[in-house]
Amino acid sequence: MFDLFAASDIAAEILERTSSTPDTLSAVQLSLAPAFLLVGIGSIMNVMVTRLNWIAGRIERLSEISEQKQTEKTDLEIDWLCSRRLLARRAIMLATAAAVVISVVIAVLFSSVYIDAKIGTVVAVLWIVTMGLLITALYHFLRETWVAARGPEHTQRKGK
Repeated sequence: MFDLFAASDIAAEILERTSSTPDTLSAVQLSLAPAFLLVGIGSIMNVMVTRLNWIAGRIERLSEISEQKQTEKTDLEIDWLCSRRLLARRAIMLATAAAVVISVVIAVLFSSVYIDAKIGTVVAVLWIVTMGLLITALYHFLRETWVAARGPEHTQRKGK
């Protein structure tokens, strides 16, 4: 199979374009800044997921208690936790989307060294999309922490 690939003109072209060490070094250097951003997004997501897991576990425990002995205070806390869970889930989804887009940026930047097409505009647009998604994710996370800091007594009851 490798012989078939190696015999084609496309394979020869790919091997010739990627054989240059300085070009490969340049591709790696171009990809470093977005790679660090990807690590940062991953760290933020780790915090978000930890909070979401705690919220989900607390909802489960309160739901079990609520089935046995339903109180307004427990119901109020469950509503508060559900609003926090919604914000945390949105933050995680948006941060994940930012990580996906920045991964595409890394792939495009790495491959841009080996192609002749001018793709600077594509990279700029993808970078802006990444920042927009990340800012929105952080905004939702900020809202979740704000709701958490205020406590369940500030939650509006559904249907009231």
